Amino acid sequence: MKFKITLIAVSLVALYTLQAQEVKSPELGKGLFNLVGQDSSWTMKVGLRMQLLGASTWEDGAGNETSFLVRRARLKFDGYALSPKLEYKIELGLSNRDLSGASEFTSDAPRYILDAQLKWNFYKNFEVWFGQGKLPGNRERIISSANLQQVDRSLLNSRFTLDRDFGFQLRHHFNLGNAFIVKEIFSLAQGEGRNVTTGNLGGHQYTGRIELLPFGDFSNDGDYVGSDLKRELTPKLAFAISYDHNSNAVKTRSNQGDYMSIDSGNGFFKTNINTLFLDAMFKYNGFSLMAEYADREAKDPFAKNSDGTFLLDDHGKNVTVQVGKALNIQSGYLFKNNIEVSGRYTHIALNKHITGKNPENQYTLGVSKYIVGHKLKVQTDLSHLEVSNGNNQIMYRLQFELHF
Repeated sequence: MKFKITLIAVSLVALYTLQAQEVKSPELGKGLFNLVGQDSSWTMKVGLRMQLLGASTWEDGAGNETSFLVRRARLKFDGYALSPKLEYKIELGLSNRDLSGASEFTSDAPRYILDAQLKWNFYKNFEVWFGQGKLPGNRERIISSANLQQVDRSLLNSRFTLDRDFGFQLRHHFNLGNAFIVKEIFSLAQGEGRNVTTGNLGGHQYTGRIELLPFGDFSNDGDYVGSDLKRELTPKLAFAISYDHNSNAVKTRSNQGDYMSIDSGNGFFKTNINTLFLDAMFKYNGFSLMAEYADREAKDPFAKNSDGTFLLDDHGKNVTVQVGKALNIQSGYLFKNNIEVSGRYTHIALNKHITGKNPENQYTLGVSKYIVGHKLKVQTDLSHLEVSNGNNQIMYRLQFELHF
């Protein structure tokens, strides 16, 4: 109810402001409308996007399952306040999938807020970001879900992503010679994911990332956009390494997954969790290639009660940190009619002695039609999942994206 009242209030303020402020009519994908203060001391771009997904899955021994859903529905605000050096971003999730995860740790409330950040360029090439947003982990996660090359992200991301958290990030970049660019990011976060209201139950999460662009910047930040829609005239390449240390983490996937509640809910199992990411992006004349590697380990991956006994889940299995390795490689070529064919290979090798899960290999073939770039597109893909000593799976997906 509070959210609905707030949303109505924001809409009324926006409508009132439209009568007194300069209004620009942007193109499709450039926002619903742009507001500019009378003294030009602030701006606000309002955007709306949605993804409509249909999926069908065939699994050995389980038959077929089909689903249709609003995969994502987002309301976005961004601009600057007082100076272009002080930017802000707010993104709200409206679909059921966006809101999922309500628990006692989020005051039993839907998780409406995805991003809420201030970004201050306080000195030359230095910026500090404060608030809730994506941590500088793997490239595929940092790429917006609106700008993906295929219907959705890979299994590597779903198993190892750091996703969003609340904290601050210090960012800097510099040049080596005329073209070579180096970007550095350091992040300090709470370590338990987004919209947590119960305070910090474990330690803190520290993330560092270094990016190398030997041939200079991509067109329109294309190193964080799937597909080579800008058809780079010269080869562009980016390498990056990220390392994340979550001190005394209380969830099974660093700041994601389930809380490791012990002693019948009267405490938490805590352990240090470290995650390494290596990734690269290459683009040239419609061709794109992205590769990622992830490696996660924990000081003690087996959750234990305070008396030393192993913590068991509802099925009588040990609760463990999800540790292991993963590799994801995907590539695509964009034809001149803006139809792209892409392929992806993903290998997941969780530590079976700890997690009890078998290695997985997934092969995906995708076709996309970009009508107005990523802002209006149709995407479809077919995946085959191979599970060692398990049930194999075939999945077909069709998705429409519209971004105002």
